Amino acid sequence: MAYIEMIDEDDAQGPLLEMYSRLTSPHGGVDNILKIHSLNVPSLAAHMKLYKTLMYGRSGISRARREMIAVTVSVLNNCHY
Repeated sequence: MAYIEMIDEDDAQGPLLEMYSRLTSPHGGVDNILKIHSLNVPSLAAHMKLYKTLMYGRSGISRARREMIAVTVSVLNNCHY
């Protein structure tokens, strides 16, 4: 498995800490798929902007259909996100 250095929530400071505070999931932490951007906060912001655009932006694809596509792709990739 590949290793990517990440900054945990307890060690986050400044803009990263602010971003983490907005991204805490219902289970109480920040998902690793987001923490991989922790060394480059602008890339984390870009990731979230892309995600929100794809999932919530104006589209001819319904929100429910987008969610079904995301789940299907995750299952096919054996990804729990």
